[in-house]
Amino acid sequence: MIKPEAVAAGNMGKILDMIINGGFKVIALKYTRLSRQEAGSFYEVHKERPFYGELVDYMASGPIVVAILEKDNAMEDFRKLIGATDPAQAAEGTIRKNFAESKAKNAVHGSDSDENAALEGDFFFSGRERF
Repeated sequence: MIKPEAVAAGNMGKILDMIINGGFKVIALKYTRLSRQEAGSFYEVHKERPFYGELVDYMASGPIVVAILEKDNAMEDFRKLIGATDPAQAAEGTIRKNFAESKAKNAVHGSDSDENAALEGDFFFSGRERF
C-alpha cells in the first residue's frame, strides 16, 4: 500500500517503479480512498492501541494505492525493499529512506506474513480484479 502522504507528494509512480524494478509482478492494483470506517476495519488489529484513532484518521485522509505483488521470496524481499519503519533507520535506497516523512508517515505498508497478505488482499480486491 502506498500511503496518503506519499500519494499526495506525487511519489506514487516512483514507488511503483521501485517495486517493479525490484522484480515484483503486479497481480492487482487500485487507486482508492478509505472511509474512516474502512480504515478502522483494516487496522482493527490495533484497536486497543493508543495510536489507533490517529492511524485511522491518517489512513482515511487521502487517496492510497493498494496492490497485490508476486515474486519468489516476496515477503522477505519486499520488507528489504521498503526498509525500516523509521526512515531514519532505513537503509539507503529503500522506499522509506527515499520517500517517508516520519515513522508514522512512512510512505508504504507491507504485509508482515503470508496470512496477513492474503487477508489484506481480500480486503481490497475481488477475484476478478487479480491477474
